[in-house]
Amino acid sequence: MVVLYATYFSQRTVGVHNGLGTSAFDFGLYDQGIWLLSRGHSPFVTLMGRNLFGDHSSFILLLLVPLYWIFSTTSLLFIVQSIVVACGALPVYWFARQRLRSEPQAAVMAAVYLLHPSIGWTNLENFHPDAALGTFVALAIWAAYAGKWRWYWVAVVLALSVKEDVAFVLIPLGLWVAMKADKKRGLITSVLSLATMTAMFLVVMRSFTGVTFRNSWRIPFGGIGGLVKTTFTQPTKLIAYLWSEDRPAYVWQMLAPVGFLFLYEPSLAAVGVVMLASNVVSTFWYQHSIHYHYSIIIVPCIVMGTVWALAKFSQPARRWASACIVVSALVCGYLWSPMPLARTTTTHWTSQMPQVVAARESISRVPDDAVVAAFHPLTAHMARRVTIYSFPNPFTRNLYGPDVFAGGDRLPGADAVEYVILPVTLDEEAQKVWNAEKDRFRIVDQNGWWVVYQRN
Repeated sequence: MVVLYATYFSQRTVGVHNGLGTSAFDFGLYDQGIWLLSRGHSPFVTLMGRNLFGDHSSFILLLLVPLYWIFSTTSLLFIVQSIVVACGALPVYWFARQRLRSEPQAAVMAAVYLLHPSIGWTNLENFHPDAALGTFVALAIWAAYAGKWRWYWVAVVLALSVKEDVAFVLIPLGLWVAMKADKKRGLITSVLSLATMTAMFLVVMRSFTGVTFRNSWRIPFGGIGGLVKTTFTQPTKLIAYLWSEDRPAYVWQMLAPVGFLFLYEPSLAAVGVVMLASNVVSTFWYQHSIHYHYSIIIVPCIVMGTVWALAKFSQPARRWASACIVVSALVCGYLWSPMPLARTTTTHWTSQMPQVVAARESISRVPDDAVVAAFHPLTAHMARRVTIYSFPNPFTRNLYGPDVFAGGDRLPGADAVEYVILPVTLDEEAQKVWNAEKDRFRIVDQNGWWVVYQRN
């Protein structure tokens, strides 16, 4: 199952990428940042105007640097991501085999993990280091239960190196380990996770960007203080907020694939409650949608928490409960996952479509070391250079720098841009920006879809 999953999603994600289905954000910025590191440069990513490790403390990306010395394909990160995500089923299997004392049931739970809609959608959402968190958290849970403490600390350290807010799961996990496996190691995990998150926010990321909490706007009611005040003084307002938009549906889609069986003994599943709650509370709708990477870290808690509860059932009841889980996983997978034969569909261009072939030809006109501003899907194929911008940057600031809401000013690097690649037809706002700049450039290549400009 792991091999089939990794193969299928590698082919599918590479196909999306080769059909111009990826962009500067959520792929190009990582490709540029890792490439810069592999060439000995500071990883200041000009596609987003921030240091790679100032955006998020994803030091796990350092492990990918040697691959950039060997492989030149821009599809590399998608293959790595699919393999890592697929491997999350292995610790789920090991945990279930030991907990349930049944290899068939363990294999079923591994399948349930891979079928969870959030797993597949995270895999398809460009590239994110967060995609590895499902595997690392699952590995930590299994290792703690099995008493494999070296593996446990490897998993915890790797998880902490993925992103600063992973502590929202590792702190509860440490408390669970303290209660169920080893008190000292569990408490060390919680304290270490809290200390690491604090250091990343207040020291590391702040030193790169000058901003402590870059996404504080995602907290409703004006921030943490406003949220706490509203909770105690206007609880009905908070309830109405939590019931708004697609938040209830999101919770349902996260929990239904295991048939809610974890509720029979919820101690392990509860490890994911803090992260689930933070996603639901967020004003950023990506966080309360199964289609984005914010949810994958919760999945091992839910699935392995279901295994934990399943062991509490009597043997006859366990068979019925397992059947319920299988039916729930298959139905929810059909309804909401991007797996083969599922109801959901996605469309994207293929690598042989005329507009994609024309894009490759236009990109080939630009020297590898040139300073470029390009339409965002093209930057995903041109990111391996020191300076590249996603148009309309740098001619007007747009989602650029530590404060992504600042905009309108012309960036200092605008006069250094040597080449610009744009669609033949621009929207009104983009055309207005380009009208102010185009006299400084001349057309050096044009086809039915794309225009390549070079500075005069």
